Parts: sequence; C-alpha cells; structure tokens
Amino acid sequence: MFKTPEQFAAANKATVDSLLSLANTALASAERIAALNLNTARSLMEDSVSGAKALMGAKDVQEALSIQASLAQPNVEKAVAYSRSVYEISAQTQEELSKMVEAQFGDFQKTVAGLLDQAAKSAPAGSDVAVAAVKSAIAAANSAFDNMNKAAKQVAEIAEANVAAATNATVKAVGATAAASKKK
Repeated sequence: MFKTPEQFAAANKATVDSLLSLANTALASAERIAALNLNTARSLMEDSVSGAKALMGAKDVQEALSIQASLAQPNVEKAVAYSRSVYEISAQTQEELSKMVEAQFGDFQKTVAGLLDQAAKSAPAGSDVAVAAVKSAIAAANSAFDNMNKAAKQVAEIAEANVAAATNATVKAVGATAAASKKK
C-alpha cells in the first residue's frame, strides 16, 4: 500500500492531525457549554436574589402575586435563550465535525481511486471486469455517502426551523399568560 517510509509517515501524520482537530473541536464545544452554564448559573442566582428581595418587600398578597407574575416572563425567556444557545453550540459543533468527516472521506476517495488505478495498470489481462466492478461499487458508495449527507443536512435544517418555531411559540404563550394574569 505504501511504497516508502515517507508515505507511511505522511499518512500517520495526517491521521494524527485529523484526530487532534476532532479533539480540539470537541474541547472547544465543551468549553463553550461550560462557560454558558457558568454564566447561566450566575445570572440565575442574581435573579433569584433580586426576585426574593422584591417579594419580601411586597406590602400585600396581591402585590406579591403581581411581582411573581412579572418574574415569570423573564425567567422563561432566559430558559429559552439558554436552550437556544446550547442548540446553536451543538449545531455548530456538528457542522464542523461533518466538514472534517467530509474532507477525510474526500481524501479517502482520492487515495482509493489512485490505488485502484495503480492496481488496474498492473493487473493481468482480462481483469477489466473485476476493476470495473470495484469502480462501480466505489461509485455507489460515494453516491450513498452524498445522499446520506444531503439527508442529514435537510434533517438539521428542519430541526432548526422546528426549534425556532417552538421557541417563539413558548415565549408568546408565556407572554400572553403573564399579560392575562396582570389584568386580573
């Protein structure tokens, strides 16, 4: 498969580089999630303290209920924003990883095509049918990979649209509920 030690070393280096790239992408994503979690926890604690202070300052039950209702909308909006941020980080990470896999698959395709051409040149007479069958199988695999990739991208787009629609509906519903409770 490899004619020289240099080719073997280059292949190993490419593999290590790919693995490092994958690891760095995963770690960057984990770092972003951790930062988001820390900021969300800090904000939640600050909001809880200010909400508790506001409730403790209420003069009667009606004012306490009004304060509590006014706190619900921002809390839901923050929860939705947190969920949206986690989804965005996950989607970006998935997209980066998909690009890496596509690039690796493209390199693999080129390598296999080159090896197949070399094998075809040195193959005995009459092996044209076998070489054609292998090329056909590779073409079918490439087509299947492309179709799978397109389908995965379509599913991701649909999921993103559904998340956006659900997020907007949740915020509107909570806003309507908060507005209705203020009128009472």
